[in-house]
Amino acid sequence: MSVSEEVSNTAFAPIPALDTSDSHHNKRVLLVWDAPNLDMGLGAILGGRPTAAYRPRFDALGRWLLQRTAELSTNGSGILEAEATVFTNIAPGSADVVRPWVEALRNVGFAVFAKPKVDEDSDVDDDMLDHIEFRNRGGGLAGVMVASADGQAFREPLESIAATGVPVQVLGFREHASWAVTSETLEFLDLEDIPGVFRESLPRVSLDSLPDEGAWLQPFRPLSALLVGRQGVS
Repeated sequence: MSVSEEVSNTAFAPIPALDTSDSHHNKRVLLVWDAPNLDMGLGAILGGRPTAAYRPRFDALGRWLLQRTAELSTNGSGILEAEATVFTNIAPGSADVVRPWVEALRNVGFAVFAKPKVDEDSDVDDDMLDHIEFRNRGGGLAGVMVASADGQAFREPLESIAATGVPVQVLGFREHASWAVTSETLEFLDLEDIPGVFRESLPRVSLDSLPDEGAWLQPFRPLSALLVGRQGVS
């Protein structure tokens, strides 16, 4: 069942429109989802584009966030508000294809930050960090979850937040987020361990437990990306 098919059965409360003021709010338990990064990680695990059985179910993720928020509220944090946002890039000419997915997310209760994919540098990392920083002003966060494997962008800022006593979780795939798995200050949670996020078990291959016949490990990005980004391997 797709995200849009789950909308009518979802108990995820609507999220107020994201504001840009400093007016008072209840403390938030914030989830931000790095769609470009996680799409790439999921594609690497699957060896291609995910079918319906392997697409994340955001209704299940939303219910987990609400449960996590309820757990944190019992720790003396008072009334807490769950907020979830998916950050994504929109490639030229893809708006009609992406629109149903974006609308389904919004119907489930997720906000969406969409940014044009103009070039290789049009990522959403800075936008995610700005949003986390804004919500954290004045001690506004009771918890934060970042769904991404991008340690270069998120490790230091998240460790700084964790050092203030705010619970911080990194959600993702353990194969691609060793920086979070081994962190002494961040909690890592594999997305496949959240009930219902995937309808089918992912066909995962670990270098620590390879089958006797060997296994194919697909590239994270096409070889042609070297011509665009001029990136090398040392």
